Amino acid sequence: MKFYTFGISAFFVGIAGSLYAHYITFIDPSSFTLWQLIPVITIVIIGGLGSLKGTVIATIILVLLPEPLRFIGFPSSIIGPARQIIYALLLLLILLYKPRGFFGKVELE
Repeated sequence: MKFYTFGISAFFVGIAGSLYAHYITFIDPSSFTLWQLIPVITIVIIGGLGSLKGTVIATIILVLLPEPLRFIGFPSSIIGPARQIIYALLLLLILLYKPRGFFGKVELE
């Protein structure tokens, strides 16, 4: 089961990578930094390890969570760091109080 899950995940990551490359028309290793990986890690951990439903719900929440900041009138120099602070606080709180995430499952051998 894990092998199939890994294969399906790799397939979708490949599709996403090719669409991203087509969108920006140029790829180099500096295009993918740690700051772009932090939201992805936050989504997976908050959603729950081993839970597809939790990951989808966490994606919706974390994409929509910072959007009200755009309409409040904060300058863009504050919104970017505020988003990173929100992700960091959510990640720390979830890791402290619910280490397997909201919908995390116990791994079966």
